[in-house]
Amino acid sequence: MSNLPAAVDRVVVAVLVDNVTDSLSTVPANVVHEWRALMRAGMTELSGSCQCCANHGLSLVVTAYRGDQRHTVLFDAGPVDYAVEMNGNRLGIDFGAIDAVVLSHGHWDHAGGLLAALRLIRQQRRGAVPCFLHPEMFRQRALTLPDGSILPIRAIASVGEIAQAGATPVVTREPAAFLDASFYVSGEIPRATTYERGFPGHLRREADGDGWEPDPLIVDERFLAVRIEGKGVVVFTACSHAGVVNVMRHAHDVFADWPLYAVVGGFHLAGANETIIPETVRDLGAFALRYIVPGHCSGWRATAALAAAYGDQRVVPLAVGRTFTF
Repeated sequence: MSNLPAAVDRVVVAVLVDNVTDSLSTVPANVVHEWRALMRAGMTELSGSCQCCANHGLSLVVTAYRGDQRHTVLFDAGPVDYAVEMNGNRLGIDFGAIDAVVLSHGHWDHAGGLLAALRLIRQQRRGAVPCFLHPEMFRQRALTLPDGSILPIRAIASVGEIAQAGATPVVTREPAAFLDASFYVSGEIPRATTYERGFPGHLRREADGDGWEPDPLIVDERFLAVRIEGKGVVVFTACSHAGVVNVMRHAHDVFADWPLYAVVGGFHLAGANETIIPETVRDLGAFALRYIVPGHCSGWRATAALAAAYGDQRVVPLAVGRTFTF
């Protein structure tokens, strides 16, 4: 069986968790705001208690349609259990329709709500769902603060805890097409550009568990992709620690016979990586993308620079509760 995905007819992406809430900015016709999604799910009166919460993290519910078939993947699970459950209930997310989970990498803001999401899936469907995991994502991570001190990051759930929560862990470094080849999860992303150097100051526990070692590359990060008939490949990149240009170069190499249609997710161009915004904006132009959809860790400076370069009909930021149709 080929490791590459077959074409689907269309893809619908519901933003379960993102850093930003925004139901006022104008958007293209293929994007639905949170308030409309809330009304579809039963909201009859607008109030603060009815709305989703923005939180530092990312979780996308991605559904691919082919003929009368549909398959749904939960791509990451946000930072914390209550964000997944509260937003999911308000948006009317059908957790029972989720057929698989992909965890992009081992950081709290993408995995903190994973066990809650798996519990909701298990409550609404029979049988365990596959959960794609990289073997290097389970060592605890940490950040180096400006004063040189170390701030540990809470470790993500273990393989055993994920299995106990109702998933079938698929722990591998290898790429794979799955769910009737509707989806593709990448292998490790090669680092090719000179300016994308990962996450400065990022650490991980040493193998013996005693002390910390540099870990700027975060090699466990992978992307999700879907190929849409007549359009091309949509790439979902959760945090782009590899560099979003490296992500797209790798996608271009993997899907050599198909155009790249959109990139969706976190581009990690905030903080120390703001210095590489000009090169990133310039080089994303090489892929002739129809949509550039920054969110989570992309940062407002990068989003503004992308919109200035490519226009607000191509650059449409993520926001919690939005729905995108490609």
